Amino acid sequence: MILTIPFPDIDPVIFELGPLAIRWYSLAYIIGLVLGWRYCRRLTGRSPAQITPEAFDDFLLWATLGVILGGRFGYVLFYKPAYYLANPLEMLMVWQGGMSFHGGLLGVVVAEVAFAWRRRIPLLALADIVAAAAPIGLFLGRVANFINGELYGRASDVPWAMIFPGDRDQLPRHPSQLYEAGLEGLVLFVLLYVLVRLGALSRSGMMTGIFLAGYGLSRLFVELFRQPDEHLGFVLGGTTMGQWLTLPMLLAGLGFVLWSLWSGGKAGHGSS
Repeated sequence: MILTIPFPDIDPVIFELGPLAIRWYSLAYIIGLVLGWRYCRRLTGRSPAQITPEAFDDFLLWATLGVILGGRFGYVLFYKPAYYLANPLEMLMVWQGGMSFHGGLLGVVVAEVAFAWRRRIPLLALADIVAAAAPIGLFLGRVANFINGELYGRASDVPWAMIFPGDRDQLPRHPSQLYEAGLEGLVLFVLLYVLVRLGALSRSGMMTGIFLAGYGLSRLFVELFRQPDEHLGFVLGGTTMGQWLTLPMLLAGLGFVLWSLWSGGKAGHGSS
């Protein structure tokens, strides 16, 4: 008999007010955006680019729309296009779940490009600051995934395996949400924090590249332990959709790092 750690009995719903339910998942988005906004305001003092803290007061709304709209559109496009094509009204039912990190990332990139152009501020300087704060939201989001008992790992006999309530097979599995919270969230945040202290914000594109490459490596690794989405399964020789969506991020991140090192670019001189 395989020993497992009991899955913590945490109700995904914090409290209900009539038809309104406040969930840990939605709270994670709100807290992640607020903490990220406050951290970005602080980092403006370390960037040579002339981006004011007040600029991030305005950018918060843009980033929120980018995360929510991009995350939902990415899930619809990448994971269930046929289903939502047949049920188009359900695309709007975000409260039923279904968000994609890769779609949310694209949404934030669009928001950054539009905001930088509108405010006439250096795009890469803005992106570098946002990249430093992004792991905060990733950490909280993955913890919320764990509380929801979703996006769990593959069957395993490791001593810390858990049986998730939503698993119809009721097998001991990797708590891969916590692996992702640790690598994509905590470890990546600490790495970027140290680089900020070492002056990485003065090199245009460096923080953006490290974030993209760091997330890419973390996600590619954790996908080895994460159960693929049931309706997709494995694709192309045992790989997963998550790995294929993450690979371009890793390559782009390495490209940004190499460009930043070779060009000797200074923050504030990137395109706007």
